[in-house]
Amino acid sequence: MGSFTVVIPARLASSRLERKALADLGGKPMVVRVAERSAQSAANRIIVATDAQEIESVCKAAKLEVMMTRADHPSGSDRLAEVVQRLDLNDESIVVNVQGDEPLIPVNLINQVANTLQSKSHCAIATAAVAIENQEEIVNPNAVKVVLSKNNEALYFSRSIIPFDHSQSSPTYYRHLGIYAYRARFLRDFSKLASSPLEQAESLEQLRALWHGYAITVYIASESPPPGVDTQADLDRVRQFF
Repeated sequence: MGSFTVVIPARLASSRLERKALADLGGKPMVVRVAERSAQSAANRIIVATDAQEIESVCKAAKLEVMMTRADHPSGSDRLAEVVQRLDLNDESIVVNVQGDEPLIPVNLINQVANTLQSKSHCAIATAAVAIENQEEIVNPNAVKVVLSKNNEALYFSRSIIPFDHSQSSPTYYRHLGIYAYRARFLRDFSKLASSPLEQAESLEQLRALWHGYAITVYIASESPPPGVDTQADLDRVRQFF
């Protein structure tokens, strides 16, 4: 496996759970737990990217590499782009975006997404998906579905039921998992790309890349990873683990 960098965007502002990046998990802030988990992967570098001095302070206290970034980034991808620029990474460098609220993310998933992008030189992005096992998830708009080509490249992402099963053939439905690996070149270009009507309609940022012709390869995970922390109930559940 080639080298890659993990960047963990972390902010204090969160619409559903304020200051969750600093939530205590067994004596350590969540962002530190995420970085420690990521360090178990094959990544050669782990960087927390934040706009909050409190997060910077706890990362430094934990001897983690942290970069203060601008506070006005509209998305996590834009924050990653700033990191890529400031580190002056070469165009083919691979950067894996691990969300700062995923303290139980499987280490193998980080490695596999990076490896999948390394194996597909024509792709700008790699992400992951898992087969959906129950009907409730298929119809749930919060479970983003992805349709794949024969080469496991994304054709489309949607909150709707795709594909529509007109023939009653029971196709396999795939739920998108929110982890991405990017080529540094794409991150440099991303902030210059105009938002697309599809992205705005679905509220899915990855549709901007497809709209502009970038290829996204998809790693199919064998099982669903533990969910991230979005609510107080999620936080209580994860605290039991630690």
